[in-house]
Amino acid sequence: MLIVLAGATATGKTSLSIEIAEQLRSTGRPAEIINADAMQLYRGMDIGTAKIPVSERRGIPHHLFEHLSVREDSTVAGYQAVVRPLIDTLLAEGITPILVGGSGLYIASVMFELEFPGTDPEIRAKLERELEEWGPGMLHRRLQEYDPASAERIDPRNGRRIVRALEAIAVTGKPFSATLPGQERWWRPTTMAILEEDRQVLVERLDRRVVEMWDAGLLEETKRLLDEGLEEGTTARRAIGYAQAIAQLRGEMTRDEAIAEAQLLTRKYARRQVSWFRRYERALRLPAGGVRNVEIVLDAAATEETSN
Repeated sequence: MLIVLAGATATGKTSLSIEIAEQLRSTGRPAEIINADAMQLYRGMDIGTAKIPVSERRGIPHHLFEHLSVREDSTVAGYQAVVRPLIDTLLAEGITPILVGGSGLYIASVMFELEFPGTDPEIRAKLERELEEWGPGMLHRRLQEYDPASAERIDPRNGRRIVRALEAIAVTGKPFSATLPGQERWWRPTTMAILEEDRQVLVERLDRRVVEMWDAGLLEETKRLLDEGLEEGTTARRAIGYAQAIAQLRGEMTRDEAIAEAQLLTRKYARRQVSWFRRYERALRLPAGGVRNVEIVLDAAATEETSN
């Protein structure tokens, strides 16, 4: 049985995953946690991604938290190719995999059949030149014209994803949204729980978390990552918080301006996460921090396991 814990950032997915794993372990059933946050895949990006420290993992094995260097690009196809075999290995060994994160497409690529459209180097190069010349806003408006559903899901500032969507449309002649997975059946028997929080409570928590990241040393972490090649990749350097920290380090923003922009972008990202996870009709909907969440998830998993 695969357990999936999803939801917006700062809704308590990490702490719930630890509690579930500990409860399973207490009954003689080992469990291991697999990261499904695209930015927590990167080595050294700890403060800015709220990555759980090793000292707080309570001896529970965690996977894919140090998977990539900041020079490497993270892709959904690459993630799926690594995580699915890992899940099958754990299941074969009698270990319960707990997939945890807020990156909706990464989670979907594991749970459902997801088509990855082919690429065309010439089309990609042309789009990347246009991105460099005109910026992501112009390309996002083009995406809105071709595929409104995809444009709604993709951040207008995320040039890399916009280019990928436009490339897929050009290669396949179909909307990029047509490649997104359906929900007809799980890839493996699955219990999925989505944590939800009152919007105002979540906004206040997110704003506070950003300030805490700066106080905890995000600037120093960013300096070290720059030395390790942060700006050489196209994915890691755009992570919310790090991009603003880089601007502050260069004198392009004050501390207050960097924090304010990171807060704004984090709130927007959380809204997109909430919108994405609304689609899963078969998922449990749990209140963030609910006292019975562990019991509810494990009861649902036991019922699902019995029925398969």
